Amino acid sequence: MQRLLHLRHPTPSSLPRLSLRSRSRGSSAATRRHSPACQAHLHIRRLTSSHAVSSSSSSKTTSSTTHSATSNSVTATSSLMLFRQLFDRESCTYTYLLADGGEGILIDPVKELVERDVEVAQQLNVKLKYLLNTHCHADHVTGTGDLKKVLPDAKSVISKASGAKADVLVNDGDAIAFGSRHVTVHATPGHTDGCVTFVLDDKSMCFTGDAVLVRGCGRTDFQQGDAGKLFDSVHEKVFSLPDETFVYPAHDYKGRTRSTVGEEKKYNLRLTKSRDEFIDIMANLGLPYPKMIDVAVPANLVCGIQDE
Repeated sequence: MQRLLHLRHPTPSSLPRLSLRSRSRGSSAATRRHSPACQAHLHIRRLTSSHAVSSSSSSKTTSSTTHSATSNSVTATSSLMLFRQLFDRESCTYTYLLADGGEGILIDPVKELVERDVEVAQQLNVKLKYLLNTHCHADHVTGTGDLKKVLPDAKSVISKASGAKADVLVNDGDAIAFGSRHVTVHATPGHTDGCVTFVLDDKSMCFTGDAVLVRGCGRTDFQQGDAGKLFDSVHEKVFSLPDETFVYPAHDYKGRTRSTVGEEKKYNLRLTKSRDEFIDIMANLGLPYPKMIDVAVPANLVCGIQDE
């Protein structure tokens, strides 16, 4: 049975002003915040909702639309959902803001860019309700801990299987609500034990963390990695989505902002192989030891708060 997480908060007339000082990696927070490279592919998209959206004078709806015919086709009422894709050029990490009705979620925030994320939410009049991590990252420290200092009503979220601390620990099948929308948790372990993919209610978008990258996937040689488990979970929980579902990864190192399930099923250099071939590929990548892992993993196990 799906568990719907929907904490109620009073709607504020304004969000708190910034008081947190950003810690920069060799450049000022202002420079990073306003650099075009740090804010990639910013846009608002009209997306369909898999559940009814009540009409009111303040809500915008359009006529029902139907996704192209597949076994997972969805017919639904559409509503205007705000979406932003933000970028950290140091770790090549994408952070995602989704909002509806003034309530929002933030996926995979980065510690050094907390001020940017809060500023974007303030400017768009979004109250951040949940701060989500797709997994316990090894290449950067999550921004959830510092965000909670500025936005005390926001709740941190991570998979229970990760073993990390957070306000809300989620399991496969749980749903996280914001406004009239929600994302569903799909467990996709293999890169780490606690990896999850967040799937938007109408299956138009999925946020895969490191489980599926554009034409690749996360490594499996550390942090409880298991290549066979990753292959199985991706094919069961991601590649079973409609081919037109957009794939938004946690990272990209070649400037690619998104893919689709159909593209990855056809062109992914690793996950299109047989299971045995995939396991062999992952065992022979010969990648260097992650430079941030000894700092990032311990911090991310405690919500990114390094001094506790």
